[in-house]
Amino acid sequence: MVKLIVGLGNPGPAYDRTRHNAGFWFVDRLAAAHACVLREESRFHGRVGTMEVGGTMHLLEPLTFMNRSGLAVAALAKFYKIAPEHILVVHDELDFGPGLVRIKRGGGHGGHNGLRDIMAQLGSGGFQRLRIGIGRPAGAMAVADYVLAAPSVAERQAIFGVIDKALECLPDLLAGNIEQAMNRLHV
Repeated sequence: MVKLIVGLGNPGPAYDRTRHNAGFWFVDRLAAAHACVLREESRFHGRVGTMEVGGTMHLLEPLTFMNRSGLAVAALAKFYKIAPEHILVVHDELDFGPGLVRIKRGGGHGGHNGLRDIMAQLGSGGFQRLRIGIGRPAGAMAVADYVLAAPSVAERQAIFGVIDKALECLPDLLAGNIEQAMNRLHV
């Protein structure tokens, strides 16, 4: 059962509309749907909210910048005694085009620096991931420049479409019915 949902992104208005903030976009929509207010809490190095959905659910948007996301995740997980397998990390995924979303249990970081730091801080990669496709850069554009740029209007619509689709499957995810959620999302 999921007890903590972490959306990855970078803080500040300069990054609000960038592809790398897909995790923040998910958590923002989730919080809004449940009238959950996210507040900055320095002890957790991020914006935090709590909502009741079949039990207490914590939401976290690390304000440490992507490469240090693990600091926030580990602080909150340790304080509330949440094991890695009860954490869902929502992040942008280069390997999928906009309009695709996938759930994954455990695994490596796949070059994603936010995941890399979370794994290092938790000492485990056993958390669940909700991977929101953003696609890969065309031509010679550097990956860092691509993820820190705003998607086109069509890409943004596709990304928000799969975020909404994933939110519809959230009850299954929260209840631990990962296979059901996968069957609904992975079509």
